[in-house]
Amino acid sequence: MAKYKKKPIIIEAEQWFKNGDHSQDDCQQFDYTDGSGSFLTEGKIVRYYRHPQDSGDRSCEKCGKMMHVHGWIDTLEGGHIVCPGDWIITGIANEKYPCKDAIFQATYEPVEEAVKRERIHTAEANAEIAHMKGLL
Repeated sequence: MAKYKKKPIIIEAEQWFKNGDHSQDDCQQFDYTDGSGSFLTEGKIVRYYRHPQDSGDRSCEKCGKMMHVHGWIDTLEGGHIVCPGDWIITGIANEKYPCKDAIFQATYEPVEEAVKRERIHTAEANAEIAHMKGLL
């Protein structure tokens, strides 16, 4: 089987924990007319999880939390459940999709750290090349 390396692209991502966490959700706070409290409208990017055959009282098989604290996001491949703690990635075509925290941490690093690491690597490589030229 052929092997491939992921191209080094810069992505945008936000970690999601509850309704309204995504910066583009644009949720609104409304008061109940009887003064008994208020509610937050559903997010535009990550919506409330709901399913006709699921009351939301069961535990998620991926994270163990109750389903009523989960979100739902539409992706190019269809809808996906968003667990609290998942990252919402904005891809190169401005598409949004969820990513588990462990996978995100293993795959991505902050741009500042990547640039610093690349500069160190380049400096070490240049020093090695200069050293080798001195030996020739």
